Amino acid sequence: MPIEIKMPALSPTMEEGTLAKWLVKVGDTVSSGDIMAEIETDKATMEFEAVDEGVITSITVAEGSEGVKVGTVIATIAGEDEDASAAPAAKAAAPAPKAESVAETKPSAAPPASAPVKPAMASGDRIVASPLAKRIAEQKGVDLKSVKGSGPNGRIVKADVEGAQPGSASVAPVASAPAASAPVPDFGIPYEAEKLNNVRKTIARRLTEAKQTIPHIYLTVDVRLDALLKLRGELNKALEPDGVKLSVNDLLIKALGKALLRVPKCNVSFAGDELRKYSRADVSVAVAAPSGLITPIILDAASKGVAQISTEMKALADKAREGKLMPHEYQGGTASLSNLGMFGIKQFEAVINPPQAMIMAVGAGEKRPYIVEDALAVATVMSATGSFDHRAIDGADGAQLMQAFKDLVEAPLGLVA
Repeated sequence: MPIEIKMPALSPTMEEGTLAKWLVKVGDTVSSGDIMAEIETDKATMEFEAVDEGVITSITVAEGSEGVKVGTVIATIAGEDEDASAAPAAKAAAPAPKAESVAETKPSAAPPASAPVKPAMASGDRIVASPLAKRIAEQKGVDLKSVKGSGPNGRIVKADVEGAQPGSASVAPVASAPAASAPVPDFGIPYEAEKLNNVRKTIARRLTEAKQTIPHIYLTVDVRLDALLKLRGELNKALEPDGVKLSVNDLLIKALGKALLRVPKCNVSFAGDELRKYSRADVSVAVAAPSGLITPIILDAASKGVAQISTEMKALADKAREGKLMPHEYQGGTASLSNLGMFGIKQFEAVINPPQAMIMAVGAGEKRPYIVEDALAVATVMSATGSFDHRAIDGADGAQLMQAFKDLVEAPLGLVA
């Protein structure tokens, strides 16, 4: 019997994904562990490995296909008792319709003249049109049922609806539609429309949810960095033969991890009718990747040495930028750290990453007038702002965490003890 290869659930929350790229073709022999495809989830682009071995007899979902439900058969492999060479009509899936450019400039040229095309009606009277064409049709009031598509298999594309006249389509008033789906006017300004990837869609959804449902409270402290910078220089000199170079961020990860254990009332999350109190501090660290923001996790940050944190963080950041993080490397965490100091940002307030209940936002260290031992001096000072979920963490407890973080940074020997 042939073996069905199904769309995998590459994370606990994954319901569908994009089959970004096939790395095998019909007729190829695969073994367990071979990379068969790249699949874009709501968090990252991940490699899909073969579990069984055999010859690929068909590929039923073309690369580039979006919204492929978990469990959908995407390919088949000849079973042990099956002759792959005799498999009937083993064919690859037809190429997916070419996606419209993600950088289409408005206004665009009129649609070119073409030969008669098939109407864009599929089985069940379903209109086959690209998402961009549907959006433009909605804005212009064009009835897609009256439009003939010039794309593959009669698919309606952007050029088809831009040249169409408004018809009798019943378009609901914008005011009655949900705000998220309401068309956005362009006011005649030239622009480029870039399609959102799955990661960016998830960021938009989760951050909107966080700001709408979580009562944020913000607490800011100024932290003197001179002692930490001195210790970092000494540690880097000692670790140079080992090829380890600590960043300030590595030390701040350690400081936040230890602060969470010193103030356990902040190492929590709000879960409806219960408060979850964590006995381990797992620090999620914001990393800017090409596909969008992602937060790989340093597990048990309070207990690890700063050299180990540095090594792990470099490896995780590289994987994040390449879209190769595994689910267990970015899902979870008990609190987050976001550092924009390298961009010269002085101070900012970060959005909580649910279901966590706090995130620490740190800015740049800069020379400022500062009271040192009752005398005015110039010191290197960094502003740190904690965002706290007020359902789970009281202001006084949040203030204790900020004080513990400040103490650890200003007396940094506690980070290496």
